[in-house]
Amino acid sequence: MATLTMLEQASPSKSAPLEDLLERLTTETPNTASEGLDTKSAIEIARIINHEDAKVAAAVKKALPEIALVIDTVARSLRDGGRLIYVGAGSSGRIASLDASECPPTFSTAPAQVQYIMAGGPKALASASDVNEDSPEIGQRDIARRRPTRKDIVIGVSASGRTPYVVGAVEYARARGAKTAAVTCNLNTPLSTVSDITIVAEVGPEVISGSTRMKSASSQKMILNMITTGAMTRLGYVYDNLMVNVHMKNAKLVERGIRVLMKVCKIDRDTAIRTIKSAGKSIPIAVVMLKANVDKMEAVRRLTKSDGNVRLAIEDSRLEL
Repeated sequence: MATLTMLEQASPSKSAPLEDLLERLTTETPNTASEGLDTKSAIEIARIINHEDAKVAAAVKKALPEIALVIDTVARSLRDGGRLIYVGAGSSGRIASLDASECPPTFSTAPAQVQYIMAGGPKALASASDVNEDSPEIGQRDIARRRPTRKDIVIGVSASGRTPYVVGAVEYARARGAKTAAVTCNLNTPLSTVSDITIVAEVGPEVISGSTRMKSASSQKMILNMITTGAMTRLGYVYDNLMVNVHMKNAKLVERGIRVLMKVCKIDRDTAIRTIKSAGKSIPIAVVMLKANVDKMEAVRRLTKSDGNVRLAIEDSRLEL
């Protein structure tokens, strides 16, 4: 019944605006490089996809200035007690959820600091629930539940840049004073009109026309990696290029924490283990204790003063962004 209703809504007299928009989206146009794909051998298919995937990094490179702006905006929001909230649907929502879920184990951020909202809710991570993405009202309702404020940044992730659910959510957040950004793969889209900063990775037509889980999703994964890694690094949750804020919740991460402390402070394994224990199993505290030659209480004071920036805590300085 729902499918029939959507087909009726897609009749020529009613769907012209959407049809015209989709025709203008490069992610929806046929790719001449993959014509006759269904007649190709396995190795030919792999080569075609690989050739197209090689274009992704170059497309992302062109968007680096906008990515940098978003990195600093996210860092400022998190420093000031705000949140990064991703909004997406389908493949874009799944990419956003992956990035958000990786921040706590990598940087020891609280789960509330980096969040995601997805059309269809968490159950849509494992199974398609794409009809919800057609409703800007549902997007507005879902973001309203998070009560966005001027401290927050809300990033809409949509390959097409027109997903009504995402546009509605970002528009609502902006109206409530939140900073907004868009990550998309097409120019001049509805999502860009409701976003303060727009990141566009023009990856071009997909190998399978319109299948934005391919190049578009790859570019989004690269961009979101840059945003959170860049912001956390700016906040000082990375020291040199090491994961000093690693959350040691399993054997692998405990070992990583020990190795990080050994490398940063040029100490042996026994000293590293002993210091981690005396630091309450906190690698940042242990690093500051050893690098600044201070006790745990002083290390905690310095980290509090620097808003968790390890390098500035060693120098006993303030964080400025």
